[in-house]
Amino acid sequence: MASKQETGKTAASDTPLNAFSQLQKAGMGNMLGASAAWVEALGDMGAEFASFLAERIKEDVQTQHEMMHCKNVTEFQHIQAQFVQKAMDQYQAETGKLVEMGTKAFQKAAEDKQT
Repeated sequence: MASKQETGKTAASDTPLNAFSQLQKAGMGNMLGASAAWVEALGDMGAEFASFLAERIKEDVQTQHEMMHCKNVTEFQHIQAQFVQKAMDQYQAETGKLVEMGTKAFQKAAEDKQT
């Protein structure tokens, strides 16, 4: 049997819509019917995460500045411990915020689908 390269033809199973169809059959649902609210929520979540990362980078730079001006090891360790604790707290809070945003987006998309 000739391969795709030999025939120059693509099989029907290679079309992008067929890929979506296969995902739907695998339980991914109607991906083509994503609501405008869901797409907007994804944009909001992306913006939220970008803002969070920018703030974390500021924290990183500030901490490096503080570490470079330490007078002793004890002060250095204290700054480092504060940095790690604050980062953990901020990442935990941000994760909760993103989960909440995602949950609301799913709920809105489900409501839109029912109407």
